Amino acid sequence: MQESNKDKKTGQDPGQPQGDKNRDDKNNKRPRFSIYWIYGLIAVTFIAIQLFSVGNEPHETNFREFRRDMVAKHHVDRVVVANQEEARVYLTDEAIESGEYDHIFDEGISSAPREGPHFQFNIGSVEIFEQRMEEAQEGFDEDQEIVISYVTERDVFGDMLGWMIPIFIIIAIWIFIFRRMSGAGGGGGPGGIFNVGKSKAKMFDKESNVKVDFKDVAGLEEAKMEVKEVVDFLKKPSKYTELGGKIPKGVLLVGPAGTGKTLLAKAVAGEANVPFFSISGSEFVEMFVGVGASRVRDLFKQAKEKAPCIVFIDEIDAVGRARGKSPGIGGGANDERENTLNQLLSEMDGFEANMGVIVLAATNRVDVLDRALLRAGRFDRQIQIELPDLNERKDIFSVHLKPLKVEKSLEIEFLAKQTPGFSGADIANACNEAALIAARKDKKIVGRQDFLDAIDRIIAGLERKNKVITTSEKRTIAYHESGHATVSWFMEFANPMVKVTIVPRGKALGAAWYLPEERQITTKEQLFDEMCVSLGGRASEELNFGKVSTGALNDLERVTKQAYAMVTYFGMSPKIGNISFYDSTGQNEYSFTKPYSEKTAEVIDKEVTNLIQSAYNRAKEILKNKEKGLVQLAELLLEKEVIFTEDLEKIFGERNFGTDEEKVPLKRESQDNDSNIKPEQKDKAWKDKKEAGTGEEKPENSKDNKDNKDNKESKKKTKGEGKEEESQSISKNSRE
Repeated sequence: MQESNKDKKTGQDPGQPQGDKNRDDKNNKRPRFSIYWIYGLIAVTFIAIQLFSVGNEPHETNFREFRRDMVAKHHVDRVVVANQEEARVYLTDEAIESGEYDHIFDEGISSAPREGPHFQFNIGSVEIFEQRMEEAQEGFDEDQEIVISYVTERDVFGDMLGWMIPIFIIIAIWIFIFRRMSGAGGGGGPGGIFNVGKSKAKMFDKESNVKVDFKDVAGLEEAKMEVKEVVDFLKKPSKYTELGGKIPKGVLLVGPAGTGKTLLAKAVAGEANVPFFSISGSEFVEMFVGVGASRVRDLFKQAKEKAPCIVFIDEIDAVGRARGKSPGIGGGANDERENTLNQLLSEMDGFEANMGVIVLAATNRVDVLDRALLRAGRFDRQIQIELPDLNERKDIFSVHLKPLKVEKSLEIEFLAKQTPGFSGADIANACNEAALIAARKDKKIVGRQDFLDAIDRIIAGLERKNKVITTSEKRTIAYHESGHATVSWFMEFANPMVKVTIVPRGKALGAAWYLPEERQITTKEQLFDEMCVSLGGRASEELNFGKVSTGALNDLERVTKQAYAMVTYFGMSPKIGNISFYDSTGQNEYSFTKPYSEKTAEVIDKEVTNLIQSAYNRAKEILKNKEKGLVQLAELLLEKEVIFTEDLEKIFGERNFGTDEEKVPLKRESQDNDSNIKPEQKDKAWKDKKEAGTGEEKPENSKDNKDNKDNKESKKKTKGEGKEEESQSISKNSRE
């Protein structure tokens, strides 16, 4: 028996062209039955009934014509009053044959029937109608009087419509609401409201068209390595199981917003050859009680059926917030969210084995997550994704510059240096803004200045050159910004200034741009110098005008927060000591008590006040010594509105503080007078004393010990690194 060459699935000959196959499929398709056909048939029936019921209707008239033209001439045979409202007139045969009323039979589809009734009119009320009929027939013989009869007619079809139409309307509204709920996602997919507890996770497999892979993720090398290991475990499990290793049950991606957590998950979906379920944490939350837990159960049920697979939960803090820490009154007010979390904990590592399902989650609020969710056995790995450093920003710029037409001389390293503290999303936005700015100027390529304008646009907002500012206000702003620039130029640990402008941007009336060092730890001297720079604007106002303004609001806010952080978090106050009240776990987030006494609070306030006042006095001292240059700089700023580093070099000279390796820690007034002695001189003095047999120890800050000390300091970790936001982003002093 010869085997057919037709495809088993399609039933088509493989040699047949694809277009013919599609055409045959279309021809073989039969129309499917739809409930809308019944609705259409009912509508057509109603229309037909209305059309056919229009014909053979009596001619409309009134009582005056009826009395004058018919009753007076004895042309009326009888009158039938229907439902005590309408009088129907039947003419005599002689009147019809006379031809006087032929016009009522020649009106087409609305002609009166020859057998009657021939005319009709409303009577008002029966009593009045009978009285008027008696008056009209006064003097008639008994055999000439018109016979009046009364009938009651019922419109069965109309009565049915009267009570059926409201029911139809209610049913239609009910169907509409349920269809809307299903279409909006509230019904959980097919089945509408009855499947509200079904998971709404989207599944991606090897047949899905996911175009993102690890090559599209610039930077994040350590994070990619750990995630690749999970994907590799699913592809080649024997490589790890032979050594007794087990696949991690959960991987938590932790990092600030815009650092690429979701993009990394998309790359996993594109690289993995196993089913990949993606869902947002907020999709577990619904208006119905118990829906969140039900969706968690359904999600893991589907995942187990497709095992091995990966389940990705984005923004898991929507359901994973620590139990009992709800901001509602009494704590734990959101029981529905806690039930969802309990079900998630049970599914990830409960009584039943959950083999072959890896949970990948992302959040930027790991401090609020429940401890039971973070323990080993649920999320075995926590991958920290930090803001990109200089080299990683180069890679990110390389990815986002590919689709842009940029000038050949554009240096990626220059752009990377101009964007410290930028996340991957910020860099992508900067590239897009640069392209839009270039297109706005009708350019053919995107240039270096377009990128600088885009970076300024993202940091400080859009320029508002048309904003109305008085001359005195503009002068105050110029001296304020010049104060920032002057103090920063003469502070050793201050960030180098890039640009100062008095053109309003966003909410700020003026701004100064700085390029901070990319450091992991910050010393007390560096923080103090930054405070001095921030207070330089107000100090300049007081010295030049003898009064202060509200323009320093943003400066005072940042300085106050930084001073309190130095005293209460970093232990940089001699009176408070090496004590930190910083809570990295977030357990005291909703606590109404302070971790210190009222007396300690008073000491903290005094220390903060003294610290800020000390920084303010130092800023004023620098401005007094450089008053001539300050005035010259302010007048230049009033003239140009924007000044750069070159302008400050012309006025104050070069800023000579050396490199990081050459810097000697700046000594304060409280330190010894011999603090200015160079390490080489101290080494020589120590050697002389050693030769003399004094036996003194080598000075701690000598040149030989300097490298070892720096190495030790570089290895220290501080719990307050998360608070040093100003050193990780482009600093700017703005006046609101």
